Amino acid sequence: PRLRELFEELEFRQLATRILGEPSRGSAGAPAVAAPAGRGARRPKVAAPAGQGSLFGEGSAGLVVAAENGEFLPGEAGAEYHGATKTLEDVPHHYHLVDTPALRKSLIAFLLQQAEVSFDTETTGLNTMTARLVGLSFSYVVGEAYYVPVPPDDAEAAQALVDEFCPFFERANILKIGQNIKYDLLILKNYNVRVNGPFFDTMLAHYLIEPDMRHNMDVLAETYLHYTPVPITDLIGPKGKNQKTMADLEPARVKDYACEDADVTLQLRHTFEPMLKELGLLGLLNDVENPLVPVLADIEREGVKIDSGAMNEYSAELQGYVQELETQIFREAGQEFNIGSPKQLGEVLFDKMQVGAGKIKKTKTGQYATGEEILSQLAGDYPIAGLILEYRQLSKLRSTYVEALPQLVGPDGRVHTTFNQAVTATGRLSSTNPNLQNIPIRTEKGREIRKAFVPRDSTHILLAADYSQVELRIMADFSGDATMIEAFRLGQDVHRSTASKVFRVPLEEVDGEMRRKAKTVNFGIIYGISAFGLAQRIGISRKEATDIIETYFQEFPSVKAFMDDSINRARELEYAETLLKRRRYLRDINSRNATLRGYTERNAINAPIQGTAADIIKKAMINIHDFLERERLGTKMILQVHDELVFDAVKEEVDYVTPKIRELMTTALLLPHGVPLEVEVGTGSNWLKAH
Repeated sequence: PRLRELFEELEFRQLATRILGEPSRGSAGAPAVAAPAGRGARRPKVAAPAGQGSLFGEGSAGLVVAAENGEFLPGEAGAEYHGATKTLEDVPHHYHLVDTPALRKSLIAFLLQQAEVSFDTETTGLNTMTARLVGLSFSYVVGEAYYVPVPPDDAEAAQALVDEFCPFFERANILKIGQNIKYDLLILKNYNVRVNGPFFDTMLAHYLIEPDMRHNMDVLAETYLHYTPVPITDLIGPKGKNQKTMADLEPARVKDYACEDADVTLQLRHTFEPMLKELGLLGLLNDVENPLVPVLADIEREGVKIDSGAMNEYSAELQGYVQELETQIFREAGQEFNIGSPKQLGEVLFDKMQVGAGKIKKTKTGQYATGEEILSQLAGDYPIAGLILEYRQLSKLRSTYVEALPQLVGPDGRVHTTFNQAVTATGRLSSTNPNLQNIPIRTEKGREIRKAFVPRDSTHILLAADYSQVELRIMADFSGDATMIEAFRLGQDVHRSTASKVFRVPLEEVDGEMRRKAKTVNFGIIYGISAFGLAQRIGISRKEATDIIETYFQEFPSVKAFMDDSINRARELEYAETLLKRRRYLRDINSRNATLRGYTERNAINAPIQGTAADIIKKAMINIHDFLERERLGTKMILQVHDELVFDAVKEEVDYVTPKIRELMTTALLLPHGVPLEVEVGTGSNWLKAH
């Protein structure tokens, strides 16, 4: 206990958990994860849904779950479990190889009788565009599962076998349970199989329960079931040139691994559902996250066409700019050096040129700090600092996006990104391979990249629909500030309105510079901007920035009250939540560390706003996807970037789909005080023109 108190005082919560285990119920913090039973202890099995039967005539054996009486709640700091666990050898189970037409027919008949089935795919790789099926596994009774091998090298036979299971996959009254089920949907698309929901994705369920933890199946099984699954390396070996694929193995060897995946996923579903109910999150999972899965699968498979020729031309153009900047930098420095070397750059700037008048300190490694923050502070007085910033920006733009994107274009001429639902703490989507959400838009040269995103052919056009000031509208609504709400309801320029209030001038006297500053204040307030941060951002003194912020809160007292209430509520609950009850845990909000506490307080203000914006666009995506499918339109949703949706639209459909898309986006979620959502829609021959 004394050691635990010391760890708590030093804010070493994760370390305390790893060394001392979970604190007992009644200690500080949230209820802890239930302690594991000994290896031989018996636990109640998850009740199997009605209407189940066994293909092979045996009763349910069942791995056992660690959740007892629905009391399995997230532990303090979302800690993972590192105690003793069971393995497949320790528990009774019935895993079956279904490798004849007769057995497959019987299995399908049983599957069609179930209310819910957990399933998983085994494949030759992780690339959903090229991976081939090796097998399918199914579980609908805890401890019992079935593995159906698929011939990976005989496309015709594989297709015929998968077709046998279409009645199950297409049945809309069977709940399909999976772990990262989007991957399985995409693999099955390779066999022209459309899997109909409803779905229950255990990865997404856990993401709502504990957003900051890892969500892979092995971690979830160990943490919540106190069970260690068979490692895939036991089958295919460690990573390296000699690593096998599932296709290299006999089905009998794959059986236990594949069946275990489906079985454990079924148990996690039954473990997580009562937790979601307890936390008030089941509606968010069933109405938003799970229905979004097939939407994202369709977007990913559709992809977006890239004009590689345009990218290559722009790469050459950027290289010219970079070389020109390099020449200017060398001229300012009076010598040539490696601009990409922080060591050489520091020596040239701070030793030779005496930039900063000797005020720049060295880091612990003995070299000068030359990061963006330092150079930005110096740029006003030293032209070379600004040139270096621009050089870095353009070099990164060229290498990270302009040169890299054409390399990721598939045989179909498209880039197929992966959208991640369970990564960000706020609920927003992220994208990888490539990250299309990080394409720079703040600078003109960054925006030029969007020119290379084009429609599929001459009969299509890109349509971009972008929420206007959605986070600011949400803040106005949540704060209940009458002045700001009225400005949005009347369709006024809210930044001009704010400038008029903050600078205390009539609306008609607000100039462009005032509006620019007010815009920075409006958006900065959402992120808890400080006077120092505002001064840096808009180039004014810290005193002037302090005065602006103080005046802002005097003019908009409800906003200040909302911010204070958000922090106080988070201090009490140690989490913040969105309109749809999505939680962001803020366990450091009562920290003794002032920097950490301040950061967490800013998240307490921003998380409900940014998370609600995420929920809104997710709801809109689901509704628009349903509309396009229901109407059997050729227009396809191809990208989601922050508050924007991009469509590859059939030209003849544009007049029909545009008002409908706007309507579905503006009505996706009604805000409590009725602040209207606004959407700007544009079309063009490329993404830049459409935006």
